[in-house]
Amino acid sequence: MAGYLVLNERPLLVPVVSTERDVPIRIYGLGTVEARITSKVGFEVGAALTELTTDSGDIVAEGQVLARLHPSEQEARVARAEAAVEAAAAGRTRAEAAVARARAVFAQSEATNARRQALARRDTISDQTAEEAERDVAVAAADLAVAESEIAVAAAQHADATAALLYERALLEHHVLRAPFDAVVVDRHVEAGTVVRAGEPVFTLIDPASVWTLAYIDEARAGAIALGQPAEIRLRSLPHSVFTGHVARIGIESDRVNEERRVWIACDSCPAQVYLGEQAEIRITVATLPEALLVPEIAIRGFDGHTGRVWTVQGGAATEATVIFGHRTEDARAQIVDGVTAGAEVVEVPVAGLTEGRRLRPDREDAP
Repeated sequence: MAGYLVLNERPLLVPVVSTERDVPIRIYGLGTVEARITSKVGFEVGAALTELTTDSGDIVAEGQVLARLHPSEQEARVARAEAAVEAAAAGRTRAEAAVARARAVFAQSEATNARRQALARRDTISDQTAEEAERDVAVAAADLAVAESEIAVAAAQHADATAALLYERALLEHHVLRAPFDAVVVDRHVEAGTVVRAGEPVFTLIDPASVWTLAYIDEARAGAIALGQPAEIRLRSLPHSVFTGHVARIGIESDRVNEERRVWIACDSCPAQVYLGEQAEIRITVATLPEALLVPEIAIRGFDGHTGRVWTVQGGAATEATVIFGHRTEDARAQIVDGVTAGAEVVEVPVAGLTEGRRLRPDREDAP
């Protein structure tokens, strides 16, 4: 009995936590390499492919020719439209000549009418002849009006033919596929000789300046993430290299099944070659604590992410305290922000036989 009392009263040696300084708070997530600007480019018209000038992995400049379609049929349409423009121009010239002729006839009719009206007043010619002269003036005026309207018609026909020519030339230009921006070719979907439809993808392009990493973060940890926060990225193919970046976008919709939030990390220092879809590990630094008292989560009872109970050494005896937690570290420790009385030390790892009031002796050598 005496031996039991001695053993029971002997202080238990327990490790306790110590205050740490300049503690980075990082949030961990897995993700993949993606590109913000990804385009599937193709022709606006359909025809047979005659030439492909680039392939997967190539770097292309804005405006560079990527592929061509068989142009013969469209070239014939352009030639026909050019002939229509020439015909319309000739028709307009003919209409202008007709106006000049109608004006001359009208002027001659007016002069003849003036002479005959003067003669009619002197009774030199008959009234019928004078009336015929007036009629000739009216007919000449009508012919002039018709000729002038024909100019308007010819001008409209010429404009229509010109517009049709521009349209056919635009369609001919659509037989050449050009890069819409400085890009990297991710994939080539067809080969020469294939008959493609309008809008069918021929190449997949990405803007290399838009490469970023899509990270999936546990909702329980994502609340502290903000735009602009620094991040570290490790690629599966380069596990010993760390690339820096920053939070560029936070998704406004979480995954309802996995309970994860999507966060996009823009790359500040990127590898020379990127591979879309490659797995990556992401660590986002959301804060740096000047001083922090951190306790392992396994030492917390009833932890709900905000509060919980920990064992403390108070006056040499074990006391369980309800405390409030702040940040959580990536190595599964929680920051105690309130609830520990002055002079008390928090037990880092609960040991067997730990009960309320049990005599304890702090072991500070094992403190982190």
